[in-house]
Amino acid sequence: MSRKTRHHTKRKAILDKRTPPGSAPGTLVADPDAPAPVIRVMGFGPEGMRETEASSAAVIEPFLGRWPVVWVSVEGLGDAAVIEAVGKLFALHPLSLEDVLHVHQRPKLEQYDAYLYLVARTVTLNDRLETEQFSLFLGDGFILTFQERAGGQFEAVRERIRKGAGPGRHLGPDYLAWALTDALIDGYFPVLERYGERLEDLEDEVVAKPLRSQVQAIHEAKRDLLTIRRSIWPLRDALSAVGREGIPHISADSRIFFRDCYDHTIQIIDFVETYREVATGLMDVYLSSMSNRLNEVMKVLTIIATIFIPLSFVASLYGMNFDASASPWNMPELKWRFGYPFALALMAGLAIVMLVYFLRKGWFGGGEDGEDGRS
Repeated sequence: MSRKTRHHTKRKAILDKRTPPGSAPGTLVADPDAPAPVIRVMGFGPEGMRETEASSAAVIEPFLGRWPVVWVSVEGLGDAAVIEAVGKLFALHPLSLEDVLHVHQRPKLEQYDAYLYLVARTVTLNDRLETEQFSLFLGDGFILTFQERAGGQFEAVRERIRKGAGPGRHLGPDYLAWALTDALIDGYFPVLERYGERLEDLEDEVVAKPLRSQVQAIHEAKRDLLTIRRSIWPLRDALSAVGREGIPHISADSRIFFRDCYDHTIQIIDFVETYREVATGLMDVYLSSMSNRLNEVMKVLTIIATIFIPLSFVASLYGMNFDASASPWNMPELKWRFGYPFALALMAGLAIVMLVYFLRKGWFGGGEDGEDGRS
């Protein structure tokens, strides 16, 4: 499948996932192609932790009220009934649940009476760039996250909680919200590093030997960088709001950590803008290289034609067949014993003189200093 076909299919899928026009607000429609939800529940506090995994929302209730912090992670959005059941347990607004299932939301922060709702996007780069929606609900004593499919991006956070490493077990859910957001943002850096390496390789290839396939690679890199920019730019604004005072469910200590995440988004935006400029410059380098290559070809062809112009003149001159017996001035070389070798030698001498002249002028790329391309 070509990249153009993949983009067309993706755009069509986005339209198909939307609720029909005129549907009631908060209508939940799951994507039939999305994986079935897997619910992972982790309860923890200073005294310990417990975790379990199931496919039903009933597994959550034994954790509520028994642990200082409960983290419910729903991986997979293929069953609207399960998503609705989880939402009822935490009294989530139907509009926020609708945004969870419509996985092409712009990153944002929304404040409800009992919780905060943060939408962000994760990025992964395998054969091509892929982004997924990550939804996070932060309330009193709980963190609720939704992912389009299972992934290991937050496994390091779980492992720290299991081992009791760091202050995570001793702090509230806002600290866990920061840890998850920080892990999500950190996932951008290796992706951008690979794009930096890819652009460096493209630069070397374009300078050494420009090819038409490189144009497609440059355009793909620019399009992917634009996708990353669209994912991280609004997240910066959301984190800026979290870092301000007066946001409920965020303690003063955690605001400092969210400000650090905000700084990281600024760094990512700087990287993205720099790489976009590099990609744009690569296209200019490609066009310049192609122009130089064409100039080199035209130069060689012009030199060849220039060399043969006087040779053609000599050949045509001796092809006029004047009668040497009618006048001693009518090409006496026509009856001379060495007339033919003389003509060949004359043409060879002219060619050699012109080649030496072109070389000294540097028109073959190796002229003397101060004479390159100047008459």
